[in-house]
Amino acid sequence: QVQLVESGGGLVQAGGSLRLSCSASGRTLNNYAVGWFRQAPGKEREFVTAISWRADNTGSADSVKGRFTISRDNAKNTVYLQMNSLKPEDTAVYYCAARTGSGSSYYTLPHFYAYWGQGTQVTVSS
Repeated sequence: QVQLVESGGGLVQAGGSLRLSCSASGRTLNNYAVGWFRQAPGKEREFVTAISWRADNTGSADSVKGRFTISRDNAKNTVYLQMNSLKPEDTAVYYCAARTGSGSSYYTLPHFYAYWGQGTQVTVSS
């Protein structure tokens, strides 16, 4: 069982930056592909970005390309989401998710993931 905990959310002005962390307890994240999703009030959960377990492949939604970067530090058992040039429309609860990795694959659909964190709120003011 992998237990995921997100941290780093908060309130930031438009144009600002935040770095979210996704830490695992109970098991190493090293063999897991990890994704970030977000859900705004009244909207469905949407894919943000993901990374393969080997960290050799990543993918991002068009809405965050060039602004958000996913990375992982296996020594710290943590995956990061660096968010720059934040916009009010980035306001949402951000979730990290994990699944057993396979080669260089990353996954963009929620149903591929077996483990989810509880989420962290990100609010971007205009």
